[in-house]
Amino acid sequence: MADTAVLAATTRSGTGKGAARSARREGLVPGVIYGGGADPVTINVKYNELLKRLKAGKFLSTLLTIDVDGTKSQVICRAVQRDVVKDLPTHVDFLRLSPRSRINLFIPVEFIDEEECPGIKRGGVLTVVRPEVELKVTASDIPEKIVTSLKGVNVGDTITISSIDLPKGTRPMITDRDFVIANISAPSGLRSSESEEEGEEGGEED
Repeated sequence: MADTAVLAATTRSGTGKGAARSARREGLVPGVIYGGGADPVTINVKYNELLKRLKAGKFLSTLLTIDVDGTKSQVICRAVQRDVVKDLPTHVDFLRLSPRSRINLFIPVEFIDEEECPGIKRGGVLTVVRPEVELKVTASDIPEKIVTSLKGVNVGDTITISSIDLPKGTRPMITDRDFVIANISAPSGLRSSESEEEGEEGGEED
């Protein structure tokens, strides 16, 4: 089970535009937590904290533990309303998750067995195309990472999503192609040598 980032929040007393404006004047962003078979809860989160997480990226596909005055819930953000002029957050909606909820999350990729990778032994370079992969997962069984073995991978080989054993109950969100996760590229010296050889062969034909 993956660890989740914790976002602190406080209960917001009152609803409507007046309460929301009051929260914003105090450096807070009003929001709501709904779903999961429980009543909606109106909340405030710190503006600076929310903005930092938004700037980090992938906020709408990041699992969070939200702590509202000591009561914790697993949530995922479903909407962020922004000021039409300043493009800054003015309201945030969180979906409360049940253990059986299916959600989209970016899961990091870890590469192992470099010592058994012939491509790296020859001086090849591991180029990671996707350090994270977006997967459909179950909230109660979220993998911390995807483990990918480099055993037997040679220079020029590519590692695609179909070659990885994904954790049970997960599937990639991209389904229309076998996309690349990483490849082993030739060392710069070898690439230069091959280019020179190709040039010489071309010259002989002239």
